[in-house]
Amino acid sequence: MSPPPVSALAAATDAIGTTGAAVDPGNYRYVKLWHLPIRLMHWTAALAVVVLFWTGMYLGRPYFMGALSGSFVVQYARLVHFIAAGVLVATAVVRFYWLFVGNRYERWGALFPYGRRDWKDMWMMLRYYLFIHPEQAPKYLGHNPFQQIGYTLTYLVAAVMALTGFLLFGQSNPNGWMMQTIGWLTPLLGGNQTIRLVHHALPWYFPVFAIIHVYMAVRHDSVERTGTISSMVGGGRFVRVGERYVDD
Repeated sequence: MSPPPVSALAAATDAIGTTGAAVDPGNYRYVKLWHLPIRLMHWTAALAVVVLFWTGMYLGRPYFMGALSGSFVVQYARLVHFIAAGVLVATAVVRFYWLFVGNRYERWGALFPYGRRDWKDMWMMLRYYLFIHPEQAPKYLGHNPFQQIGYTLTYLVAAVMALTGFLLFGQSNPNGWMMQTIGWLTPLLGGNQTIRLVHHALPWYFPVFAIIHVYMAVRHDSVERTGTISSMVGGGRFVRVGERYVDD
């Protein structure tokens, strides 16, 4: 007897839940999670951070990528760095606005774990990502508490980077509008050298975050088949009817 086709094997495998009981593979519902502005903000901010990191590394030490020939290379790198910074700030404005007009997965409540249950779930999700009793982890449609802490921390780091960057930028024109607006923060933050040190040290947070973020997203898609990555493209994902989620 010839073996069943690959599609039949995949359907049969997908039809077995974590308890081993058969589930109708066609019994799904679609959940809308992320509106188009949020998705565009996500990918645009990711690209802006990559550009900011590499141009910032070059500006901090122009020869770390090897000697680059040509006229005004540093000036062009500086210009691209400032443009990317403006784009990142624009995405932050969009994200802030959507904290008020978005759905339940995009509003203020999705930024922080609040109650005792949320903090317990955060510990359970940490164990899940470390493959410690993953079957005990709670299920979330949107961001689980562990993700909420990570993403909100990333927003705060980006805000500090933007503030210190604008303070450094304003020093090129001490009498300009930028220094007149936020220059008073310089002594409060420890002076120019401290601001420069913070602006050069904090960017290393983003490669570490990117590695963890990609791992978490790929793990969700490959192990749990949750459609996490595709939801940031199409805006939602399909979930089995009758499956319970904490934030549903």
